[in-house]
Amino acid sequence: MARTRPFHAITPFTMLDFPDSIACILWVAGCNMRCGYCHNPQIVLGKGVLSEADVLNFLRRRTGLLDGVVLSGGEATAWPGLIAFTAQVKAMGFAVKLDTNGLRPDVVARLLAARLIDRIALDYKAPPGRFRAVTGTCAYRKFSLTLDLLCAQQSVPFEVRTTVHHALLEDQDVLDMAGDLAARGYRGNYTVQQAIAGPDRPTLGNLAHAGRPFDMVRLATSSPIAMSFR
Repeated sequence: MARTRPFHAITPFTMLDFPDSIACILWVAGCNMRCGYCHNPQIVLGKGVLSEADVLNFLRRRTGLLDGVVLSGGEATAWPGLIAFTAQVKAMGFAVKLDTNGLRPDVVARLLAARLIDRIALDYKAPPGRFRAVTGTCAYRKFSLTLDLLCAQQSVPFEVRTTVHHALLEDQDVLDMAGDLAARGYRGNYTVQQAIAGPDRPTLGNLAHAGRPFDMVRLATSSPIAMSFR
């Protein structure tokens, strides 16, 4: 049965999440991963409160004021209505960016084939040996298919990013992922960000503060691809 209220919330304005665009963020409820450092447990585990009509009405009022729409979550590609909804957003004249964990290569492929996506941010959660521990899934192969798909196409710019919490990943894991990206032909920037956790920022896995920061000097000088930090 289709979800009648697939959206958790709307962030009405951002100049950070869609490069070179003034955008909003649409948070799709639900996710097909269970990352321990996730600081949006209410989105991952909760049900949506906004319908497609609610969101489309919001976008109509922002026509001419916003350049783009970011589809995030949760995991937007896990929503069965995503492709049809994205077609409506594009028809309204908005550029669309997708934030995804890559577990639905079939959905990403259909969005690309229909030219419904203008930019993609792909979360590289962990190398194969740590993927289940970090994400709660055994679906690294599906992620890998999405990464190969994006590296092979040249029509849509995409970026890769990794969130680090030292209870789950070490610096060497990040370098292993950077090496994998280089081997697949990825030539974009690789963004590494410290997980936000602690008593005032509850996470899905109830993780403590992330502890020692990752070694930015070592990562930057040892990575075979360009790396930036948040």
